[in-house]
Amino acid sequence: QRVLVADGAMGTMLQAYDPSLDDFDGHEGCNEVLNVTRPDIVRGVHEAYFAVGVDCVETNTFGANLAALGEYGIADRVFELSRAGAALAREAADGFASVERPRFVLGSMGPGTKLPTLGHVAFEALRDAYEANAAGLIAGGADALIVETCQDLLQVKAAVVGARRAIEAAGRDVPVIAQVTIETNGAMLLGSEIGAALSAIEPLGVDVLGLNCATGPAEMSEHLRYLARHARLPLSCMPNAGLPELTADGARYPLSPEELAAAHVQFTAEYGLGLVGGCCGTTPEHLARVVEAVAGRQPVERQPRIEPGAASLYQHVPFRQDTSYLAIGERTNANGSKAFREAMLAENWEECVDIARGQVRDGAHMLDLCVDYVGRDGVADMRELAFRFATASTLPIVLDSTEPAVLRAGLEMLGGRAIINSVNYEDGDGPDSRFTKIMGLVKEHGAAVVALTIDEEGQARTADWKVRVASRLIEDLTTNWGMRVEDIIIDCLTFPIATGQEETRRDGLETIEAIREIKRRYPQVQTTLGLSNISFGLNPAARIVLNSVFLNECVNAGLDSAIVHASKIVPMARIPDEQRQV
Repeated sequence: QRVLVADGAMGTMLQAYDPSLDDFDGHEGCNEVLNVTRPDIVRGVHEAYFAVGVDCVETNTFGANLAALGEYGIADRVFELSRAGAALAREAADGFASVERPRFVLGSMGPGTKLPTLGHVAFEALRDAYEANAAGLIAGGADALIVETCQDLLQVKAAVVGARRAIEAAGRDVPVIAQVTIETNGAMLLGSEIGAALSAIEPLGVDVLGLNCATGPAEMSEHLRYLARHARLPLSCMPNAGLPELTADGARYPLSPEELAAAHVQFTAEYGLGLVGGCCGTTPEHLARVVEAVAGRQPVERQPRIEPGAASLYQHVPFRQDTSYLAIGERTNANGSKAFREAMLAENWEECVDIARGQVRDGAHMLDLCVDYVGRDGVADMRELAFRFATASTLPIVLDSTEPAVLRAGLEMLGGRAIINSVNYEDGDGPDSRFTKIMGLVKEHGAAVVALTIDEEGQARTADWKVRVASRLIEDLTTNWGMRVEDIIIDCLTFPIATGQEETRRDGLETIEAIREIKRRYPQVQTTLGLSNISFGLNPAARIVLNSVFLNECVNAGLDSAIVHASKIVPMARIPDEQRQV
């Protein structure tokens, strides 16, 4: 209905009260303890912001998390201090609220000091601590949860998943806001571009996405422009009062209240922001000017250009490539690549990473990672390799396994948006089926999915059968699992056609026809194919020709991507006529 204004800095306001070591209960600098020992100070900060007209205040819980409280040896107090912080903000909000003018409490969930992508902390431990953080905030009366100052996309995922679990347990409808921090170099601390952040965070089911901290509004403008163009979600922004200047008295923030207000006037008008506020260095005076400048404005409607895709830690990769098909590198697959399998069995992890990097050089857009191999601990292998691939590869990862536990291990190592390969109806779609277990992971982690045309009768062989299973999958995933059609990748599958058996002769043709019909019925859906199956059993030279010709036919029929060894595909113009005809 209207643009909402949040508060500004908390830490500097608390410091102005000059709390004593006793106030901190011996935990010097742990602001969250003040929620219990000096509630009057914390309430005073909230009231100072409400008094100048803000709609929302953030709770004094930025450090009520596993890492920050762990440094003081009080990690077991996450829930307690979160609830106390939310209750104080709720009390202040209710004191200023009226029927015409409600006031809101945003439960602050900070980043902590440990980065899961770099192995500082296990995803599971982080997720569970964030669940306690969120549960405390909800119990204390928070209206929304704000995961803020995010530096590691895997940390964002842990926080949002934890928050979602707490919301479900509480049985309340609580919006989740996620705000990433883009440094002056134009990326998050670990190198993530804003496109990677959008691709990874939006599918997690957050309600608002934005930026805060690190810089002033000037440095945020281009990143907000990107979000305004591409994000479906409402947007927020809480900048610092400019870039800090170091002085003899500590950091000084140069941005004036008028300048912050002018920036938010521009951001709300040009980028359609619905929630604005301030971060480090911003004061009640800053927010008073912002309230005067944007209060009562209606959010500007945007017409975002959606670009479905996946993301590595570093970059977004669209599913639809402008000039070619999307190449998913097949060589990091223990079943398809002898070199990769032998390196994995020898636990020569650096060699595995080198094979992955080689596919980047060969022109792959994504990597298919499969560790399933008889006699191996797939969970341990997936953890090891997904952890390494997360930072060693700039490409998004397709996690390829039939085992839910193996897929979970991979998802908990990857901050970007992964693709799960695969779901199918081989053992049905009941509550205990593999399909249901895998889709639970897909939904929680915001992954895209490769869906195979296999049902209870087996792998679909004819075009009609493939289309029938694909339609069932698409309707099921969109209706029952909340997926968007454009995040579903249908694999029509093919058997080898050079077996000499009469019943396999038409398999390639049936696959081409199935792709054409599925794309006619569902133009937004993606399609893929494990390409090299078609030529299994032939000599290497013949395989290159058959794979290349088959890929060309499939792309002409509407194929969007292929799991392929990209350097072994030859353009049609470079294949001699006789070989192509054969």
